[in-house]
Amino acid sequence: MDAFWTEPDYDDHELVQLVRDPKRGLTAIIAVHSSHLGPGAGGTRVWHYGEPKDAMRDALRLSRGMSYKNAMAGLPMGGGKAVILADQDRNKTEAMLHAFAESVEALGGKYVTAADVGITEGDIVTMSAKTSYVSGLPLDNGSTAGGDPGPYTALGIYQGIKAAARHRLGKNSLDGVHIAIQGTGSVGSGVARLAAKDGARLTLADINQTGASALADELGGQAVVPDAILATECDVLSPNALGAILNDESIAALNTQIVAGGANNQLARSHHGEQLAERGILYAPDYVINAGGIISVAMEYLCRSEGTPCLIEDVEARIGQIPQRLEEIWTESGSSGLPSDVIADRMAQKLIGR
Repeated sequence: MDAFWTEPDYDDHELVQLVRDPKRGLTAIIAVHSSHLGPGAGGTRVWHYGEPKDAMRDALRLSRGMSYKNAMAGLPMGGGKAVILADQDRNKTEAMLHAFAESVEALGGKYVTAADVGITEGDIVTMSAKTSYVSGLPLDNGSTAGGDPGPYTALGIYQGIKAAARHRLGKNSLDGVHIAIQGTGSVGSGVARLAAKDGARLTLADINQTGASALADELGGQAVVPDAILATECDVLSPNALGAILNDESIAALNTQIVAGGANNQLARSHHGEQLAERGILYAPDYVINAGGIISVAMEYLCRSEGTPCLIEDVEARIGQIPQRLEEIWTESGSSGLPSDVIADRMAQKLIGR
């Protein structure tokens, strides 16, 4: 991790902290990219990284993405992210989570954490015993938002896919639209179920092939092996697994008109947005379309700080603004000739004062 601040992904982060507690099995990185709009907010990821530099790169890219995501969602929150470096089995213990939560608490509100890959709602409850700077806590009241942000992320992606279908395909409904979904976890399965209700034709893939097949059977879709999904002939490709899946090789193999999904940092490098545009593929910038989860988490945290309830209808109303933001990006992209990811980045950078 030597001289990580010389890497392009560093992008002038405000805070990058390595946290070590060997006795409790914790090695983690907390990154705050910008607090221009408020405290850095973003989930904690538990993952096994082959090299420490991979963990640092992930933390930096995800943190910067949260700055952009929160700004474009109109939230009074900055961007932050954390990664916990796990063993190959991604084991967690209560002691490890407590150690991590204590490190978040020690930052005094500069960073507010929530769930991400490898962190469950139960883990968030465990962390809340040691820090107040956490969100995504379960709530019993059926009219208030809280808990697992996955369904809210899925709702925003579904609405974004509908907006993309209108913009590119001229369709006001997803009825008959063929959507290939990569990743059928909490978010991907939610997108699939919402799209299926509209009559979409689904092709699904996940590293858990049994789960993907079961979901396909439930929804009347088709399951394919994970290696086949990116090249599937479809109207919409929706990546909802891990990031950096759009690279020179995969973009050349795409057989779709639209890429619109929830995976963070889908573009392996910055020039890949231009490659999508050159191929005539409409791209929904990931941090715009997948903002539903952080909208839920941030509004829950802000409401709790103010002592007011966070109503589901208010969260859904803000998520409902995602299609309009995407349309603004695509319209500007069309008139300027610049790729949609460049347009989105410029909008977000202006909002955070960069």
